[in-house]
Amino acid sequence: MDFTPTEEQRAAGELAAEILDRSAEPWKALCEAGLVAAVEEIGLLGLVLLLEEAGRRTAEIPLAATCAYGLLPVAAHGTDEQRARLLPGLRDGSYIATGAFPHRSARAVASGDGWRLTGTFPVVPWLRVATHVLVPADTGAGTDTVTRLFWLPVPAGVEPVDTTAPWAAARLVLDGTPAEPLGDGAAYGELLARARTAFAGLQAGVCAGSLARAVAYTSVREQFGRPLSTNQGVLLRAADAHMDTEAIRVTAYEAAWRFDNHLPAASHALTAAWWASEGGKRVVHAGQHLHGGIGADLEHPVHRHFLWGRQLDAYLGGGAEVLAELGVLLGAPDTEEAV
Repeated sequence: MDFTPTEEQRAAGELAAEILDRSAEPWKALCEAGLVAAVEEIGLLGLVLLLEEAGRRTAEIPLAATCAYGLLPVAAHGTDEQRARLLPGLRDGSYIATGAFPHRSARAVASGDGWRLTGTFPVVPWLRVATHVLVPADTGAGTDTVTRLFWLPVPAGVEPVDTTAPWAAARLVLDGTPAEPLGDGAAYGELLARARTAFAGLQAGVCAGSLARAVAYTSVREQFGRPLSTNQGVLLRAADAHMDTEAIRVTAYEAAWRFDNHLPAASHALTAAWWASEGGKRVVHAGQHLHGGIGADLEHPVHRHFLWGRQLDAYLGGGAEVLAELGVLLGAPDTEEAV
């Protein structure tokens, strides 16, 4: 097993870093450079590399949401007509997608030749700037209940919601709202695992950026006539943060590589999500702590990493919840992982 990124994937990550560093309109620039469209070719591992660079800079762009909840699921599960209609806009940025995840017991009912959705999602990231939203909803009843994916334009007048990180979130309320199905009943589990892997990649970048800032600061900030970085306590805290960051990155890479190679990856995606949640939380706390008092300054760059890390911890479900789900998956008899 070798989940080392390919030359094309690394080149995409390097170009993303360059664009994010120099562009005043990074989302527009990424789309114009063809990097969003390129995700179809460079795969989930390539997307993880792009999101690492976005996370390092806490770039306020809907890259993770648009690719994880729009471009990749439409390409994988859309009909020929849906792909022809939706993919061009998702590739060039004229469409921005998000997902109403995790599943919150929305219901879908067949109506005529279409479907209508009813349900409430308290917090949907990037909903205020999105043009379309992917919604999981239950169909059928009792033992015949199946969670399917539905695609619809973002309703007008969504209610803004404040989140820890500035993710342009809003509350989504559906009341008999028309929607079109995307894929079959197996698509939901696959999409959720892919999205978890993508957001774990984003967390790897957030943590790497936080740690880099802490290392730079403690290398020049002096106390008692020597840099803080020479103190054993500081060195050990930074080393622990580095190990957590690497664990997030490696588990995200492995899960993404397995998806791209059509190998079972459900438990690997949950493992990446757990590290991103638990390890990510530790890293951004360490990054802020190693900055001393200025780490709590709302205007200091390292505080953005702290806010993003905590938001991603919550969005991924929290370590205990993810670990419980992983335990159920691993403990289920005669159960094969989804791809």
